[in-house]
Amino acid sequence: MNIDNYLENIDPNDKNHANIVNKTSSYTRRSFIHSSGLGLMAIGLPQFGCSNKNKTIEKSTENIWLPISKKKIRLGIVGNGASKFGIQFGFQNHPNIEIVAVSDLFPERCLEMAKACKCSNTYSSLEELLKDRSIDAVFLATDAASHFRHSIDVLNHGKHLAVAVPAVLGSLEDAEILFAKVKSSGLTYMMFETSIFREDLYSMRQIYQAGGFGKLIYSEGEYFHYGTKSISSYNNWRVGLPPQFYPTHSNAYYVGVTDNTFTEVSCLGVPSLNDEIKSTNNIYKNPFGTEIALFKTSEGGSARMAVSWDTPGDSGERGRVRGQKGSFYEKYDGFEKSLPSLLRPALPPNMPLGSHGGSHANLIEEFINSILQNRKPLIDIAMALNLTVPGIVAHQSAMKNGELLKIPQYKIA
Repeated sequence: MNIDNYLENIDPNDKNHANIVNKTSSYTRRSFIHSSGLGLMAIGLPQFGCSNKNKTIEKSTENIWLPISKKKIRLGIVGNGASKFGIQFGFQNHPNIEIVAVSDLFPERCLEMAKACKCSNTYSSLEELLKDRSIDAVFLATDAASHFRHSIDVLNHGKHLAVAVPAVLGSLEDAEILFAKVKSSGLTYMMFETSIFREDLYSMRQIYQAGGFGKLIYSEGEYFHYGTKSISSYNNWRVGLPPQFYPTHSNAYYVGVTDNTFTEVSCLGVPSLNDEIKSTNNIYKNPFGTEIALFKTSEGGSARMAVSWDTPGDSGERGRVRGQKGSFYEKYDGFEKSLPSLLRPALPPNMPLGSHGGSHANLIEEFINSILQNRKPLIDIAMALNLTVPGIVAHQSAMKNGELLKIPQYKIA
């Protein structure tokens, strides 16, 4: 097929062009992973939730990426802090993206990002970058405490928005304001929750959507990130952070699988031995280094979602689900014999999968395609808040000795 001829005749709004299965091509997901030097171990898959033994996740199905448009989205990237997400997500590798501006408050960080992204246009702040009318969209990799304020600023300037997690930090009022703002703006908003495109969770999602689990009776999600000292953070926002203020990696193992929500929560927190996590030693007045939340789900099941900073051992995100018709723990066990394809969406050739279980590239592809096709992204504002807000309420519950509390619901008709 001649790609140029193909591009001249396609409709960017036709979703079928985004991912094409072609059995005659020699370019496969397997060959791509090997040619990129990335195996399952390289992309950091967890020991459970997905493993080499998992026979339900297809490894050799041929899945071909074809561009849906010649258009390039002109992107600005803001933030190059400790996690280097402005660089590490890999926007600079996508053929439908032109990085036209970068910004960080610290000049040396800004120059580092400009070099990595091959972008000569730098700004000293988000406020300055937003004055650039040539920018179509912005990726916010700024400190979590600023996500709400920065998101509002981007939307006020009429630009599409991708933002690292969480959507807001600890404020139910901010969540309501952001929800209303995104809905009224008509712009694309997507939160980059990495667990959604982990191989295990994406498989669970495909199986659930095909009816392979039926109603989920029980779900588990875990985010363990042990450290004796917090990761360096702007204005020390990570120091003493309530675990359930950063809940999206674990909550995704229900919300991201089903598109459903948590309706009530009882959460228990355990006072920490870590000096940073003392109510007198952090801005949050938070005493807990581990918070375990038990949620009631909108389909009548239950979910246990754990976030922990202070328990030694393995770190990472992982989960499992059990339903009336099947379960997923390293593999699918259930009644459904004809499963859908569990392969993650196709990606541009030579685009690295990225970290967090190889999720980065798929998040970028979903964000860019949602703009090109003028459709809502998978992790839109409703899902973003349904992932974030339950953790805010869970921490409130923990501070009230596990009191059962109602959770606000977000839905776009």
